[in-house]
Amino acid sequence: MADDVPGQGLRGRDLIGLGGLLAGAVIGGLVIGLVIDDRAGTEPVFTLIGVFSGIVAGGVGFWVRVRSALRG
Repeated sequence: MADDVPGQGLRGRDLIGLGGLLAGAVIGGLVIGLVIDDRAGTEPVFTLIGVFSGIVAGGVGFWVRVRSALRG
């Protein structure tokens, strides 16, 4: 099977992990933003900052993992 051959790029479980990385980063940023907004009383400010930070962090993590997988 093509999924069992080492060095062939990204496999199915790698792609699932990448999806989890992206979702986890965005959800983590959202939750942190919501908690800060709740405690500071600044409704959407930190929630939006958290979501955008999660998107950036997820994108960077995605890029790093794909780049290392394609090199190896």
